[in-house]
Amino acid sequence: MRKKPIERHQTLREKILETIRESILKGNLKPGEKVAEPELAERFGISRTPIREAFRQLESEGYLTVIPRKGAVVTELSERDVSEFYAIKSILEGYAARLAARNLSPRDIDKLEQINKRLEQLAEEGDVKSFYRVHNEFHDLFIKASGNEKLAELIEQVGMKFNRLRMASLSLPGRMEISVAEHRKIIAAFKEKDGESADNLVSRTAALGGKVLIQSMGGAHAHKDAIDLLDEAVDI
Repeated sequence: MRKKPIERHQTLREKILETIRESILKGNLKPGEKVAEPELAERFGISRTPIREAFRQLESEGYLTVIPRKGAVVTELSERDVSEFYAIKSILEGYAARLAARNLSPRDIDKLEQINKRLEQLAEEGDVKSFYRVHNEFHDLFIKASGNEKLAELIEQVGMKFNRLRMASLSLPGRMEISVAEHRKIIAAFKEKDGESADNLVSRTAALGGKVLIQSMGGAHAHKDAIDLLDEAVDI
């Protein structure tokens, strides 16, 4: 009987998180714009406590910046933020793939292939949110297989801080399809236990994600250039 209020509280919190994430990713909430607690409290019919909890979560993911006595505002991201994050992601995940290549079992590789088939379906459906979740499962599997717990923890910490960037990158037209194609090549390298190739492929995929995202940040013309860049990547 006592579980119901907790479940309801968690459900509302998730709804708040989802509402703000989508508003930011769609551009309805602009960088630097304040996210008002009173409006959200009225909209969801709740107190400000779960809203503040949601704000802290979104701050940890890079969506919001909570400023004392001012409240929460949409975090402004620079090209430097994107460049630095994807450089770190490229190095860390590439190294994890190199280590994983010698540890992955045939069963692990089968699971990677199953996950990638699911990703292919989600890309066809245009379901970015589900794709993002399942995409994480793919990477988590080989990162765990690296056998380096500290490396896995570091990748998780860095990734959590930049969830917004990763979601934005996957939202670009054609990006999900590219990801699926790159995963096929990565799986092939794992089958051959070729750590060097796996490292290079994972690093290149991360670098592409950063490059197209930076390209898309410059307005409508730049956004088109980013899509053109993705089209070119299909043939790489």
